[in-house]
Amino acid sequence: MKKPLLLIILFCHVHFVFSQTFEVETIKTSGSDDKRINLVILSEGYQASEMAQFEADALNFMNDMFSQEPFSNYENYFNVHIIKVPSNESGATHPGTAPDEPTSTVPTLTVDNYFGTSYDSYDIHRLLYTENSALISTVLANNFPLYDQALLLVNSPYYGGSGGTFPVTSTGTSASEIAIHELGHSFVNLKDEYYPGDLLAAEAINMTQETDPTLVRWKNWIDIDNVGIYAYASSGTASTWNRPHQTCKMRYLGYDFCAVCKEGIIEKIHDLISPIDSYAPTEATINTPSFPLNFEANSIQTLPENTITTTWTLNGDTIATNEMNIAIEESDLVTDTNTLTVLVQDETSLINIDNHETIHVATVTWTIDNTLGIQNVRENEFNLRLYPNPTTNIVNIQIDNILNDILTVDIVSLDGKIVKSVNVYNQKNTSLDISNLSSGIYVTNFYANSVLIASKRLVKQ
Repeated sequence: MKKPLLLIILFCHVHFVFSQTFEVETIKTSGSDDKRINLVILSEGYQASEMAQFEADALNFMNDMFSQEPFSNYENYFNVHIIKVPSNESGATHPGTAPDEPTSTVPTLTVDNYFGTSYDSYDIHRLLYTENSALISTVLANNFPLYDQALLLVNSPYYGGSGGTFPVTSTGTSASEIAIHELGHSFVNLKDEYYPGDLLAAEAINMTQETDPTLVRWKNWIDIDNVGIYAYASSGTASTWNRPHQTCKMRYLGYDFCAVCKEGIIEKIHDLISPIDSYAPTEATINTPSFPLNFEANSIQTLPENTITTTWTLNGDTIATNEMNIAIEESDLVTDTNTLTVLVQDETSLINIDNHETIHVATVTWTIDNTLGIQNVRENEFNLRLYPNPTTNIVNIQIDNILNDILTVDIVSLDGKIVKSVNVYNQKNTSLDISNLSSGIYVTNFYANSVLIASKRLVKQ
């Protein structure tokens, strides 16, 4: 179920610019656009006669992107489209004004390209950038408004790129690596793991001033895959900021994303798109049922091994796992109202660490009357947060779900006793005092409409 916020933001920020439509071509189709993350690549500095080269360059970038974790794991979650925007001249402007001009001089050029991209932006030679983000927004609105992320591919053989709302990269040296790095900024809000400067330093997925390993943002990865707490520098303001890894792609091109950044990218994917691709039946059927009743749920699979799991429950009891189709007999139902739910979630090891704060869950629930048939169908998505964990006195619980359901949360001791229970309301923080509980490990169970949708370990210190 695609979240609708994108289009609202888009049209609120679009300036009125002369409307133009261009040729749009799909170079990767994984599913319906409304059920996939749509990456759109726009041409810049390609003349009309050079569009075949643009398509080849876009394909090269796409193939490089989906060869690297975690994008390789979630390739099926993306569609990729290109918009062929012709420029009057090839390439990008290079005024030659940056004080850090490289030894191998790039020719000084003024280029009449469509979006106005230029090297030497903000006196940094490699900063290939355009101020015309409103024009990019307008082209997207007129040609592919369902985009989730867009980037500008510039027909220039010289090293350069930039982040921002719309990443920009040349086709020169390390072009794909630059674009993937910049997508880390634009798509996920990852920070550079080289020091980005005092103005850009901020608390983020992969940047913090916290030094306590039990409190740091990436505490769930400490001492795993070389994740630690590494200062950006040994002196100055940079020394007060920390990164999680020494050789992440957000620091050096040519390296993999570190575990913390991979997790952040996957979280963004989960935020944007449900793992449920389709289900049936999709509508209520008010008639005399014909048994067996057949139900189906198809998930968007991950690669190379599928980590998406399905759990079917009938009236709160598990009846099947990792099945796409089930059949319900009349003898399976109780009199009057029955509830069938399929729970779909991602159990990848790239995110499922015990004290990770967020759980993503998608459900479809059918309400069945044993004489009237299917009375209601509801699809929902849940983001569940439990923090801090470990904790001493207070644990915070937050839920976000599309249908505004109220959840029941039970904290259960290891001997099976419910020691705390609370109703949690949508998009509201609930603080639970557990100071009176003995130190140890507890299980936190989340229930939606009496169906267990998630369990999470809670450590009381």
